[in-house]
This record gives sequence, structure tokens and C-alpha cells, in this order.
Amino acid sequence: MVTFEDVAAAHERIRAAVKRTPVLTSSTIDALTGARVFFKCENLQRMGAFKIRGAFNALSQLKNPERERGVIAFSSGNHAQAVALAGKILGISTTIVMPADAPRVKLDATRGYGGNVVTYQPGEDREEKTKKIALQRSLTLIPPFDHPHIVAGQGTAAKELIEDAGPLDALLVPCGGGGLLSGCAIAARHLLPDCKVIGVEPAAGDDATQSFKQGKLIKIQIPDTIADGARTTSLGEVTFPLLLRYVDAMLTVTDDELLRSMFFLWERMKMVVEPTGALGFSALMNKKIELKGQRIGVVLSGGNVDLGWAAAQIGKRQG
Repeated sequence: MVTFEDVAAAHERIRAAVKRTPVLTSSTIDALTGARVFFKCENLQRMGAFKIRGAFNALSQLKNPERERGVIAFSSGNHAQAVALAGKILGISTTIVMPADAPRVKLDATRGYGGNVVTYQPGEDREEKTKKIALQRSLTLIPPFDHPHIVAGQGTAAKELIEDAGPLDALLVPCGGGGLLSGCAIAARHLLPDCKVIGVEPAAGDDATQSFKQGKLIKIQIPDTIADGARTTSLGEVTFPLLLRYVDAMLTVTDDELLRSMFFLWERMKMVVEPTGALGFSALMNKKIELKGQRIGVVLSGGNVDLGWAAAQIGKRQG
């Protein structure tokens, strides 16, 4: 089980390599929601997302033989970039298994950080492909969310948010595989025992919400959603028990709601946030839960969006 002490240790471990991202506010959003909202801007993080926190924490704890052989990871994009960048900083070779149709910005960035990208086609089992390569080359697997070191690293985002914003009544966190949500929930429960921790995922991929409500791990097909960072089929063996223990509620938003919320952040806060990164704010903006008069923390988990795709979406809205 991951503890707050693990999160605090991870924070010290990653301090020199990871940005302490700003906490921003918006009077417009406060007026719109009737709440005092504090945004933890992980879209301004190194490599554009919170994932560097967990990746660096995990890679920095490898023993010398593992470092010398190198690591492998599978990811739709942000974990890929994070592992590649962490490997570059630490001098560890990285192999990344990514979908062939991943956003080009994420493929290019992963290669730019020195990652050896191996692509897979729709229908291929990425985990099996990754395990096969890892066995062939004796590489250490760094999973995207289901690992104690990953969870502890991701929890440092909430630790910083609470330290900078002060007391919060609720914390809204995007959820894919649950690494960020479970880590943030651990930090919030320790620092602010009365703060409600709420996970938000796309309605098209609601495996975590189903699992949370039924109390058992539910697995779904790869979801068709614009929130590519949340296209997971289930929570993990590490993250699921943590969610059950520390998270208060799970919410979902549709892709249409998510798109409107994302562009609202672009237009009104002048911040580029990717669809997955806007999940928490979308739940607030679309009034999925009543939080008027409260102090709300919202984690904007990333900003690695394909601008060509985004331009096409803007065109559709204006057409």
C-alpha cells in the first residue's frame, strides 16, 4: 500500500528534475461556478504533463544493473514522453511502445527526448507486445500507472497544490488508470482529511466509475474518446484498492462537454490544456456536482494536444 510518507519521499526525490507548477485562479470561472477554484497547472510541467513526476520517481530508484540494461514502457503518449525524458536526465536508455495513431505531437516529442519508439496497430495487445520485448532485451518495465513508485510520484501534484492554495473543500482529478487520482487522494487525505476527492473520467470509458460503484474491478473495451490519456480498459491492482480507500466519488463527462470545457480554458485562461487534462474542470463547469461557495482544487493534468486536431474541432464548432 502506498502511503503519504511515500509521496513525501518522492517529492524530495524529484525536486531537482520536476517543475513546481503554478496554481492559477480565474475570476471569470469563480463567477461562473460560484466557487473559489484553484488550478494546478500540470499542462505547464516539463514534457507537458504530470507523468514526469511518477516516471522520474520510478527510474531514479532503479539499481545499477537495471539502469545499465534500460527500461521499457507502453503509453498512448504522456507516460511515453515522461519515461523518455526521465531516462535522458538519468542516463538510462528507454524503449517506448506506442499506438501508431497516437497524436503526432506525442510521438515526435517522445523521440525527441531520446526514446526508441516501437509502434503497434489497432487490435494489437500493447501489454503483451511490451512484455515480449522486455523479455527479449532484459528491460525493466515501467508501467503507466499501476506501480507504487508511479502512484507516489503522481501524488506530489496534490501535495504542492494544497501547500500553495491552502485548505480545499474538494479536489477534482482526471482519471485514466488511476495513478494520478490515487496518488493525489493519498496526499489530500493526509493533508486535508475533510477534503472530498473526486475522480473524473470520460463517459465513453467509465471503467473506474463502474469499478468504484460496484466495489469490484471492471474491465471494458478500449474506449472511443477524445481523452486519449484516459483510454484505459481498467484500473490496476495497485490503484483500484487505493481508489476504494481514499476517493469519495467518481464522475463522468461526455466528449462534447469535455471539448467545450477544454476550449473555454483556452479562450478564457489562455492555457493550452489537452482533453484528458480538462476532465476535472469539465465536471465542475457542467455542474456534475454541487460545489457552490466552496474552495475547489482542479488538477489540469496535461497540455500535449495535437494542434491540427484541435484546429479541425474549432472548424466544426464554427461551421
